[in-house]
Amino acid sequence: MELMRWESDEGPVVVEVDSRDPGFRSVSRRGGDDGIHEVEGRFESALSNVRGAAMSALRTFRDRALDPDAIELEFGVKLSAVAGAVIAKTAAEGHLTVKLTWSRPQAPGDGTRQDGAGRAVQGE
Repeated sequence: MELMRWESDEGPVVVEVDSRDPGFRSVSRRGGDDGIHEVEGRFESALSNVRGAAMSALRTFRDRALDPDAIELEFGVKLSAVAGAVIAKTAAEGHLTVKLTWSRPQAPGDGTRQDGAGRAVQGE
C-alpha cells in the first residue's frame, strides 16, 4: 500500500492506494521522507469525472416519464494519481446502484397518483 496526497480547497487529502493494482505507477512531484506521494492537480479535479457521471445519471432518472419523488445513487469511488477518480468495480463490472422512490398517494380507484401540485399522474 502507498499513500497519495492531493491538495484541496479544504486542505490536504491523503488516500491509501494499492500499488499492486494494474497500471499503478508512482507519479510523485517530490519524494517525501514521510512516504506520501504528492499528486499533481487538485482533489476537486480528480473527482470531476465521477461528478459528471453522477450528474448524467441524475438527469436520466429525473426524466418526466419516471417522475420519481426521490433518487439515490450509490457508487464506489477509486482514486488514481493518473486517472483521478473513477467508479470502482465490483468483480469485473463497474458499480452503480440506483434507487427511485415514489411516495405520493395514488388517486382512489384509477391507478393514478398526484404530483406535488395536486395533478393526476398515470401510475406504473
